[in-house]
Amino acid sequence: MNYHIIRYVSGWVIALEGMFMMFPAVIALIYAEFSDMGIFLGCAAAYALVGFLLIRRRPKKQGFFAKEGFVMVALSWLVMSVLGALPFVFSGAIPSFVDALFETVSGFTTTGASILTDVEAMPHGMLLWRSFTHWIGGMGVLVFMMAVLPMAGGHGMYLMQAESTGPSVSKLVPSIRKTAVFLYAVYFVMTVIQFVLLLTVGEMPAFDAICSAMGTAGTGGFGVKADSFAGYTPAAQIITTVFMVLFGINFNAYFLLLRRRFKEAFKMTEVRWYLAIYFGVTALVIWNILATLGGDVGETVRHAFFQTASVMTTTGFSTVDFANPAVWPQASMMLLLFLMFVGACAGSTGGGIKVSRLLLYVKYAAGGFSRMLHPRRIKVLKFDGKAVSADTFRALHVFLFCYVAIFIVSTVVLAFDGFDLTTNATATLATLNNIGPGLGQVGPLGSFAVYSDVSKLMMCFNMLAGRLEIFPIVLLMIPATWKK
Repeated sequence: MNYHIIRYVSGWVIALEGMFMMFPAVIALIYAEFSDMGIFLGCAAAYALVGFLLIRRRPKKQGFFAKEGFVMVALSWLVMSVLGALPFVFSGAIPSFVDALFETVSGFTTTGASILTDVEAMPHGMLLWRSFTHWIGGMGVLVFMMAVLPMAGGHGMYLMQAESTGPSVSKLVPSIRKTAVFLYAVYFVMTVIQFVLLLTVGEMPAFDAICSAMGTAGTGGFGVKADSFAGYTPAAQIITTVFMVLFGINFNAYFLLLRRRFKEAFKMTEVRWYLAIYFGVTALVIWNILATLGGDVGETVRHAFFQTASVMTTTGFSTVDFANPAVWPQASMMLLLFLMFVGACAGSTGGGIKVSRLLLYVKYAAGGFSRMLHPRRIKVLKFDGKAVSADTFRALHVFLFCYVAIFIVSTVVLAFDGFDLTTNATATLATLNNIGPGLGQVGPLGSFAVYSDVSKLMMCFNMLAGRLEIFPIVLLMIPATWKK
């Protein structure tokens, strides 16, 4: 284990978090929230100092491998979450450290689950920091670090693999740093475009537009209004629906489109299935609502497209209380529950199991049945025209086992708080898949504040495990990981 490179990377992460806190400090100044501005500036200075002390000595041995990559990513996200929670505690906006940690972990992991019961009472600087954590965590802070800092060299691939979402990660261009720059460039440009559209076409206030754009880009879902997106104009809802779907697409598709390799982009199996599932489920929801409850067709269509996009991409915004049977029928709720498991594409900012991973499971199962019928037949399983390695399938099996184990343990832990099965199971699902709202008491109009501190810490683990695809956070707790 190369402890020096872990110390060095952790120092840069802490220093960058201090730099990020300058943004909410400026917003606090604009809105004359001088006390909060002082807190953000104080934290920024302290984090910059600690970061400088950790990075002032470059490690002699800068090379590292997969083990160090997993440890650095998991430790970085833990440190970011703890330090990111302190402004909430110091300002008194969220006095309880466990509550502040829950809110911050939910922000960085782009979950959007909240313990706040009156979000509109929060100061502007704190609301901005809350939404900004979505944007930071959406693409990943270590990916950002590789984009702006000349470090890690070819070994940076291990960091990207550990932090990015999906069963596999590859370089888009020969240089890992140029790959990181491309990803963040697309991410930034798309965020700006949505912000401008919300500001102009959506007729949204500037502060609301920037928070909403960052929440959509990170597929996070922290709102600045008590009713999330219900109070905004239909135009704002439509714009956000489109961008939620776009941010849930594998960013490799954007690389191919920008390189004018249109045929390859449109042939991506995962993207085609992602869009097919989205439009198919949306059509079923529209039919179910109109057949069961009736109502205005245009409004139903808009809400259905918005909510299915929000849940499938694990963004978590809401325009209706879909957990209320009087608003959405049971069948539509079950369809949303299905989308909670599916999630978005690999290589996107969305959470969930991922479409590509589910497609690989289906291919593996189909291959298993084929071998039963034809034992001597040798068939290579392919995805997008490439053979899928045995290591990939082995990782899929380990992921599924860990996912199910965490889901069961977490639901049991939450059950001790005395809530019903629907609330506990969907709270686990909402945090493990980084969705945000669940059903029951943790629905769109509910809050996770009802749970005990132990349950909140359990859900913090779920959110980190879900965002980091389980492996880094689990490996961090295995003693063998730390042996030389």
